[in-house]
Parts: sequence; structure tokens; C-alpha cells
Amino acid sequence: MTDAQETAADTSLRTTGGAPPDDVAPAPIPLLEPREGIPPVVASDDALARVIAAFAAGSGPVAVDAERASGYRYGQRAYLVQLRRDGAGSALIDPVGCPDLSGLGEALHGAEWILHAATQDLPCLREIGMTPTGLFDTELAGRLAGFPRVGLGAMVESVLGYSLEKGHSAVDWSTRPLPDPWLRYAALDVELLIDLRNALEEELDRQGKLGWAQEEFAAIAAAPPAPPRQDPWRRTSGMHKVRRRRQMAVVRELWNTRDQVARRRDISPGKVLGDAAIVEAALALPATVQALTALPGYGHRMGRRQLEQWQAAIDRARELPDTELPQPGQPLTGPPPPRAWADKDPVAAARLSAARAAVSELAERLHMPQENLITPDTVRRVCWEPPKDPTPDAVGYALAGYGARHWQIEQVTPLLVGALITEA
Repeated sequence: MTDAQETAADTSLRTTGGAPPDDVAPAPIPLLEPREGIPPVVASDDALARVIAAFAAGSGPVAVDAERASGYRYGQRAYLVQLRRDGAGSALIDPVGCPDLSGLGEALHGAEWILHAATQDLPCLREIGMTPTGLFDTELAGRLAGFPRVGLGAMVESVLGYSLEKGHSAVDWSTRPLPDPWLRYAALDVELLIDLRNALEEELDRQGKLGWAQEEFAAIAAAPPAPPRQDPWRRTSGMHKVRRRRQMAVVRELWNTRDQVARRRDISPGKVLGDAAIVEAALALPATVQALTALPGYGHRMGRRQLEQWQAAIDRARELPDTELPQPGQPLTGPPPPRAWADKDPVAAARLSAARAAVSELAERLHMPQENLITPDTVRRVCWEPPKDPTPDAVGYALAGYGARHWQIEQVTPLLVGALITEA
């Protein structure tokens, strides 16, 4: 990085709280190379030990990123981990060659991790032994500070004045060896995360939101892993077209068969059989391989063995007794869809309308998305089953029970009390 770039990196925000500057900002500076060059890829125990020692001896927060092979491989495992810390420089670690990074995680215990969109990377980092004790999420910080675009490239450009090349974000990171342009891109993703974190901390503090952000970061770091999805086959794209239980059984059988094949071959399920093809077969209920071949997604390019595999899944669903067919929909664990409120409970619908309007207005005044001020699901639950006596304490207690943070309770409780009392 040149002296001019270093100077630019130390300047304050190009924009504050997402608001446009008084005059036009200068063109962003292209960030083309990591300041120490592309780090060598760490793929051996000896090289990993040296990185662990260097990062343990470093100081301050640690910039962390991970690259996955979404759309190419089964699951969401990490295929590259990038780190940067003052005193240690940058490192690129290959989790294929070094599948256990628990030693690195232990060396970074107590340090603040800087991630962009932390909830996307934490699951795959957790799988290889890396779990932060504290973090700073630059994407979430941007949302709370009111920036209209919070992708890493947009944030680096608007806050620090650099442009990042993002052309390799969707490549197959399971490729070995990784090409130099990809490695350069990966190293640059953590190059300025520390600078971005520091500038956003200053901006959040200026807006009086730093404490709010810290509560959010602590909640992300403390959150347990997400439980497995129940009946994941129900999320098949186009499932809304499937009405009959027998057809739903076909979707389930094809989805489960596809998942088994994808897992065995370590390939993205969508590359094995598309969601659209699953739905087409469910709607048509073909009785033979010949009939299946005529459907979209099962053309001449598919081998006979594959076609027989899908037809066998369809046949299993066709032969199920009625008692074993899936039930339509999923059991409701909360309020009904808001569109049904007016018919089911007009008073609750009025409460929800008033609450939504108040939350929307406050979010606009605070320059942040409504879902970051309070989740829509939380608002629905409180409005559908409000406390019998909607006092501030009772509403705050209800919000806390749904996972709202202290700052959210403080901001939103007066609005919900007003909505609940007005429409009671």
C-alpha cells in the first residue's frame, strides 16, 4: 500500500450514517495488491504452527474471513480461511490440508474477531475448531449506522475510499491449486477490515449507537449453532404448486434421494437434480421411466441408471399408504400469517397495523432497517398475544422472552405499549 493509500485509509468516513456528503466524494482508489503481497497458502502442520505463533504474538483485533464452495459442493464447509492482525500480517490457510484449526482458535482466544456478515462464516469456522469469544460485524455495524449498501465492497468504498475487485466471490473454492488471482482477492478481503472496523466504531459512537452494536455482536458470538431444519424438503423451490399429499410425498422422496447422492458425491444438490425437475415429477406422477424422460429436467443427457433412480423414488411415493403421506403445510408455532388476521382477529390486526407504523417511523428516524430495530416476528407475536395488562414492564418482559436485546426493548417498548393500549 502506498503512502497516499495509507493516508486515505486513516481519514474519517466518506459518508456518515449513509447520508450523502456535502460535496462529491473523490473517486475510490483501486486496491489491487495486499500490502505485503499474496501470502503463501498454509497447508501443512509446520506452516500452520508458524502462523499460530505469529498471530498469538500479534496485537489488537483479528480480521477473519472464509471462502466456501456454495453451488459446487455439498454442505457449507470452508475451503480457505483468511486472517490479518497487527504484528502478524495476513495469512491464507487451506482447511483441506489443515482440517483442524482449533490450535489457532485457542491462540486467538480473548481477541476480538472482525467479520463481515458474521453469521454466514461462523458455522463453517466452527466446524474446523474456530469460535470467537467476541466479535465486531462490519456488515451489521453498517446497517445500524444507516448505510444504504452494506456489502464489503460497498462499505470499503464508502467508508475508506477504496474499491475492491469482487469478481471471484462465487468461484469454486474447492479448486486445487487455487489460482493467484483468487488468492489475491481473498487476501484483499481482510486487508482493510481492521481499518473499516475502527472507522465504523467511531461512526457508531458519534451516532450514540455503539452500545447497541456491542449488544448485537455479543448476541451473535453467544448464539448456539442453529438446529437442523425440520422437513427441509418443504423448502423446495416451487413447492407452492404442489397441492396433493401424494405429490408432496414424491417431492420428499426425490429430495431425500437427491440429498443422499449429493452427499456421497460431495456435489451441490442442485447440480444433481434441480428443484424445478423435482416439482415437475411431483405434479406429473409418471408411472414409467419413459414418461419421466419426457418431463423437463429428465432429458436425453441423463443416463438410464439415473433415470431409474429417480423413477424408483417416485414409485416409493406412489406406493405409500395414505397414513404415511406428509401433511400439507407445517405446524404453526406462532401467530397466523398477517394476511389472515383481519378475519381471525380484527382487533389484533389493528394492533399490528399500529405497531408496524410506529416501528417503521422510528426505524426511519434512527436510519436503520426495521428488522434490525426489532424483528417483524417479535412484533407479530406481541401483537397477537399481548400481555393482559400492557404496561412497559410487561411488554419489555415479553420482548425479552422473544430474544430482543436491551437496547431494542428500550427503544421499542413505548411504541408497542401505545399500539396495544390504543387498539385494546
